[in-house]
Amino acid sequence: MKTFQSIKTYYILILIGSMGFFAHANTPLDSIPNKSNYLFEDDCDVCGCGGSGGSMGYGTIGNGNFVGLRYINQRYRSKDGIYNNSPWIDENFNTLQAWAQLPLSAKISINAIVPYHFHNRKLNNGSSQNINGLGDISILGFYNLIAPRLDGLFPAQQYAFKHNLQVGAGVKLPTGNYKRENNTGSVNPSFQVGTGSLDVVLAGNYSVTHKNWGADVLANYTFKTENKEDYQFGNQWNYGLNVYRTFTTMKMRSFTPVVGLAGESYETNKSFGLDVANTKGDILFTRLGIESNLGKFSAGVNLMLPLSQKLNAGNVEAKSRVGVHLNFTI
Repeated sequence: MKTFQSIKTYYILILIGSMGFFAHANTPLDSIPNKSNYLFEDDCDVCGCGGSGGSMGYGTIGNGNFVGLRYINQRYRSKDGIYNNSPWIDENFNTLQAWAQLPLSAKISINAIVPYHFHNRKLNNGSSQNINGLGDISILGFYNLIAPRLDGLFPAQQYAFKHNLQVGAGVKLPTGNYKRENNTGSVNPSFQVGTGSLDVVLAGNYSVTHKNWGADVLANYTFKTENKEDYQFGNQWNYGLNVYRTFTTMKMRSFTPVVGLAGESYETNKSFGLDVANTKGDILFTRLGIESNLGKFSAGVNLMLPLSQKLNAGNVEAKSRVGVHLNFTI
């Protein structure tokens, strides 16, 4: 655990000071307006409970303002009991999202995510448990503090490095149904379609672009409140670093490989105001993905695999996360 904490601390310091490169070959991404909206912010409770972004983010590389659909699959296994010899069960968290990023002005944008969850797990007695329904809707507003600027009249006179800094705040609404009985027989409290609580999210994203390369660093914090059933999920930090290179194959078509890291750290849950044992955790993922653009449409696939984790005192293990999206630029 000390080793992981050292890795996490070092990684956060890297995020604070990182600068990278992010652009389209031949058709520079530097010249695209609102590219600072291409966030990869994590807004999900570990193990998928009420997850809006599923650690897959609020936006994409290839488009600024959009409407679209995204599917996320998260695979876990957790102990079916509280004892050392308790058997393990497989859990699958599936989310289909309608999502959009809409401009209010040159500097202000609104991001909305409406998730529908259909989760399942297989118990050791041969039975299975399935839950589905509308999840927690997220609405966030973002403001561009720093945006790329020209130092001349022509593209050749632009600054070599273009910086973007965006900050935001919003809410996760208690639109998803939370049921205590869903946790019966399992140490995983996140087998839910929602947290049942009104949560507040603060977010920030910084990127630097130069020619064909780019990088994006981010962090956000979620303040979680107690729901109507006197249960409160722990507050959560999310942070990440993504590096890109964009290739243009022909007019109006490009593809962008993405590599990066994503981390999550969440505090202890509470029930009736008391700490729930073994409910905090940390996890660090590696991220691989690719996005492609053709005219007004963009599509992408992202894979996240755990590098290091300590979830619920080792009683929950993340296996993988996969996201697929299709968007229309507006």
